[in-house]
Amino acid sequence: MAMAAAQAHISVNRSDRSAAGEAARPAVPQVEEAQCVAPQDARRLSKLFFGQLSDLEEGTPEYQYVRNTLIEMNLSLVRYVARRFRSRGQEMEDITQVGTIGLIKAIDRFDVARENEFTTFAIPYITGEIKRFFRDTTWSVHVPRRLQELRVDLARAREELEGRGNPEPSVADFAVHLGLEEEEVIEGLVACNGYDAGSLDRPIEAGGSKQQTGLVADLVGNEDPALALAEDLQALKPHLARLDERARTLLELRFGAEMTQTEIGEEMGLSQMHVSRLLTRTYATLRESLLAEA
Repeated sequence: MAMAAAQAHISVNRSDRSAAGEAARPAVPQVEEAQCVAPQDARRLSKLFFGQLSDLEEGTPEYQYVRNTLIEMNLSLVRYVARRFRSRGQEMEDITQVGTIGLIKAIDRFDVARENEFTTFAIPYITGEIKRFFRDTTWSVHVPRRLQELRVDLARAREELEGRGNPEPSVADFAVHLGLEEEEVIEGLVACNGYDAGSLDRPIEAGGSKQQTGLVADLVGNEDPALALAEDLQALKPHLARLDERARTLLELRFGAEMTQTEIGEEMGLSQMHVSRLLTRTYATLRESLLAEA
């Protein structure tokens, strides 16, 4: 859209004041379809709107209109910057929304008195907001910022080294190329594993072939209930050794042979009630001994 065509969309409204001596409000340009203004025209119109913004009182309808129009006219800057990040695996709509936050911050902080170009001022704000979004939300595991930045350096270094005929750069190669210690490179390579999280439902392919042999979830171990039992038995051993022979025999028949109290009574010539009392007393003794150790 040529500048003349853009100006055809503009009409100037002035709010009349009463004759009581109140000063007239500043002229507020009215732009229809601000998002359709060409970038070159938006740069020229933005200077006019920033001049109006500095003369208006914050919070008034006129101020809000001028500010909103500045945002809409300069959304092309957001789309321009967002295209740089389209290979990051995020929806462009999400990136554009985040970049718009940076644009709004730039508009609120721009000082027209410094006579800087708004485009030059706004792009770093938009870029910074989008980079912050990727830094804070796209990593599956949170790692320090220096390691997030090192991941980018390592990716660039890999491309450069591969372009020089080194398809599998070593830690030493990365260290020399980036001027880092090998320990730093190792730390960065390990941190790279935290960027993407693999799904447990991902199929396992056998020997590099396309034949699936199961899911990753099948390889994840579960807690073995017998492990806790083994620990308890080890803890009980010294206390069992201190019981008398009859108590140990009762426990062996009850839990080793899995006999009922009636069967134990018949085996040892005792009543079922007597066996029950003896077992209860033995349990209490063992419990008190274990609690005393804890």
